[in-house]
Amino acid sequence: MIRTRSIAAAAVAASLAGLVLLPSQAQAATGSVHLYKIYYDSPGSDRGSNASLNAEFVQIRNTTARAVSLKGWTLVDASNHKYVFGTYTLASGKTVTVRTGKGTNTATNRYQGRAWYVWNNDKDTATLKTSTGSRVDTCSYNSTRVDYRMC
Repeated sequence: MIRTRSIAAAAVAASLAGLVLLPSQAQAATGSVHLYKIYYDSPGSDRGSNASLNAEFVQIRNTTARAVSLKGWTLVDASNHKYVFGTYTLASGKTVTVRTGKGTNTATNRYQGRAWYVWNNDKDTATLKTSTGSRVDTCSYNSTRVDYRMC
């Protein structure tokens, strides 16, 4: 993930320079909107039932102190399957689950309305972008040992 790599690189550089890096209080207090979990291999065989499609999902978490409008934000995979949020606000401290199949949108679940799977069972990359196209977070996986990835 981008934020993890940049923090790790800064920590290595600081340790080489003999410095100690601690997160600033402002950083710790502000939080982020970020990818939290990708459940990429729904249980059972991939036959395309709506229940199976909806068991494949991505969770996005808001750890900021305020609600964040996700209107126009996008969630894309490596093959450019794109989900665009309509009018939607993610409350402070809450998580939204973006499911692949069809359903009725709620405050905690959004539905892409697709008839086939998005997230590859072996490897893929999820990218979350703002309405202006700025990348917020990226999470990749390359594994068949588990069926989900914590980001």
